[in-house]
Amino acid sequence: MNTVLKEAKQRLAQKGFLDIEVDPNLDLIAEIKKLKAQKNAIILAHYYQESEIQDLADYIGDSLGLSQTAAATNADMIVFAGVHFMAETAKMLSPQKKVVLPDLKAGCSLADSCPAPLFKKFKEKYPDHVVVSYINCTAELKTLTDICCTSSNALAVIESIPKDKGIIFAPDKNLGAWLVKKTGRDMVLWNGACMVHEIFSHEKIVKLMERYPEAKFIAHPECEAHILEKADFIGSTSQLLKYTKENAASTFIVATESGILHQMELASPAKTFIPAPPNNTCACNDCPHMKRNTLEKLYLALKYELPEIQLEDRVIKEGRACIDRMLEISEKAGFKA
Repeated sequence: MNTVLKEAKQRLAQKGFLDIEVDPNLDLIAEIKKLKAQKNAIILAHYYQESEIQDLADYIGDSLGLSQTAAATNADMIVFAGVHFMAETAKMLSPQKKVVLPDLKAGCSLADSCPAPLFKKFKEKYPDHVVVSYINCTAELKTLTDICCTSSNALAVIESIPKDKGIIFAPDKNLGAWLVKKTGRDMVLWNGACMVHEIFSHEKIVKLMERYPEAKFIAHPECEAHILEKADFIGSTSQLLKYTKENAASTFIVATESGILHQMELASPAKTFIPAPPNNTCACNDCPHMKRNTLEKLYLALKYELPEIQLEDRVIKEGRACIDRMLEISEKAGFKA
C-alpha cells in the first residue's frame, strides 16, 4: 500500500484526487464515520452535492455558512464536499485546522472567469472605486477585494457603501446586474458568470409555467435577467429553501443547481419540486464541478488527509479582511451572512 499511496501522491496534481482503488465491498459510509471519529473531523457538504454525500455530512448549507460553522467547532480537520474556492474560504476562517477537498479539480466556472492578475489590471482603471466581490471567487481575488458578499447579503453590502462612491462588482455580471436593478447604483461589472445559471431555457420555463399555473417559479440571482424577470421569488440557495418551506404553494419550479432539490424534498415531502430546464437536451441542471466529489474520493481524502488546501499567510490575512468587513455589515443589517 505504501507504494500505491506514493504513486497516487505523484499523480495528485494531474488527477486532482488520490487515484487509489477502493474495495467495492467496503461499507464506505461506516468507514467514513469511523475515520471521522478517529481524526476528530467534520464533513461539510454544499447543497449542490450528490444526495448521498449530503446525507452523510455533519453540516449542509451555503459555502460561507458552512465555513463559519466549521470555524466554530473544535474539529481538527475539515473535509469540504464542495468546490475549490469554498475550501479556500474554510481555510481562511480556520487557518489552524487541516482542510481537505476530495477533488482539487472541483473548480468553479464563475471563480475561474475572474483570474486575479487580470482583475488587478482591471481594478487599476478605477482607483477610487470600492471593490465588492461575490464570495464565489478565488482566495487571490479576495486579496484584491474591499468587501465580500454572498447572494443573501449582497443588497445590504451595496447599500452600506456611500452613494457618491463608485463600485466595482466581481465576478458575477448577472448578480451584479440584478443588484444594479435593485439598488439603482451605477456599478462597474466584471464580465463573469456561472455556467450552470446561464443555461436555463426561457422558452422551456414559460411552457413549464403554463403547464403548472399554480406553481411558484423561484430563481437564484446568478441567473440571467430574462430568467429572473419571470421569477416569483429570487434568493440565495438557503433563501430558496426557506421560501419553499414557508410558502403555501404545493409545486415549485426551481432555477438553480438541482442538488438543492434533495433538501427541499426532505423538508417538504408533500410538495413537488421541478428543476428548471436548461437549453441542452439533459432533463437536469447539474454542476459538473460539484459532481466531481464522490463517496470514494471523500473516503480517500479523509483516510489519507489529502488533497490538502494550503494558503500563504499573506493570502489568509489579506483575503480574510474582506470577509470580516462583510460580516460586520451583515451584523449591522440584522442578519447572518
